[in-house]
Amino acid sequence: MADEAALPVAAGRDKDERRRWLSRCALAVVGIMSTLLVYGVLQEKLMRVPYGEEKEFFRYSLFLVFCNRITTSLVSALVLLSSKKSTDPVAPIQKYCVVSLSNILTTTCQYEALKYVSFPVQTLAKCAKMIPVMIWGTIMMKKKYGGKDYFFAVIVTMGCSLFILFPASMDVSPLNRGRESTIWGVSLMLGYLGFDGFTSTFQDKLFKGYEMEIHNQIFYTTMCSCVISLSGLILQNHLLPAVDFMVRHPDCFYDVLILSTVATASQFFISYTIRTFGALTFATIMTTRQLVSILLSCVWFVHPLSWMQWVGAAIVFGALYAKSFSRSKPQKAAVASSSSQGSIPNSANNS
Repeated sequence: MADEAALPVAAGRDKDERRRWLSRCALAVVGIMSTLLVYGVLQEKLMRVPYGEEKEFFRYSLFLVFCNRITTSLVSALVLLSSKKSTDPVAPIQKYCVVSLSNILTTTCQYEALKYVSFPVQTLAKCAKMIPVMIWGTIMMKKKYGGKDYFFAVIVTMGCSLFILFPASMDVSPLNRGRESTIWGVSLMLGYLGFDGFTSTFQDKLFKGYEMEIHNQIFYTTMCSCVISLSGLILQNHLLPAVDFMVRHPDCFYDVLILSTVATASQFFISYTIRTFGALTFATIMTTRQLVSILLSCVWFVHPLSWMQWVGAAIVFGALYAKSFSRSKPQKAAVASSSSQGSIPNSANNS
């Protein structure tokens, strides 16, 4: 009788656990999707859509980097202080500075590329991130990658190439006409991929061996980024012109404010998702977010896609989903060889 009475209690407990799990999962999905979709739309608007009656373009991409980093550093500092965790640097400051400089170059290339290629092209090109990560991992970390990693890297690269090399005959949006330069835009995207792969690999190497809380690392890395980006703005004489542009165009100011806010919020949703559900769920959400971002950009900013671009996109996202779900299968051999073999991060893991 006691066992029979316990069954409804256990069933109710399982139902509550499932409800809580679904609530947490919904928070992660909605948080990441909403913040990064808004980030993508505003990023394209700031770099490709003119402001005011004079149709002026915002040209100060390093200023956007500075605003994003100073917002993130302030929030991470508040988290450290409110949680009463140590605010002392764990690693030498110069190590944070190297990562910061590489990260600034990555983000600057990303923003600048939007002046010359459309957001869908840029977003899909980011999926080829696994190539430079594998190259840098082999050179700097002496990692070895399996045949499956190389297979997915080649497939994704083929899909990206189709998407870039076979654009639609014309961009019907009147906002972008006359500003396209695929060669220069692709060059900037190659710079983005190279610096981004270097950043993640170098960060892994530099901070290895340091017991470091995530907000401590974010705080000092973004603070160094603030100093470096502010120095760059002053040396280029872009700080005052960027501020003057926002004073003359208040809607630009609000766009920059919202961009920095959602960029910071997305980092906390990403950390929450990885900690709660693991890398597989995060990679799947991010891959879906990239697909939705491309579709949203095509509708919002009127980017036509050729049928070859649809084929390229299908190849890329099909490979990414296959790669993500293939990781869910247990791999006993991988445990034994984890010390000598590397695993590339899913290429969807970027904003």
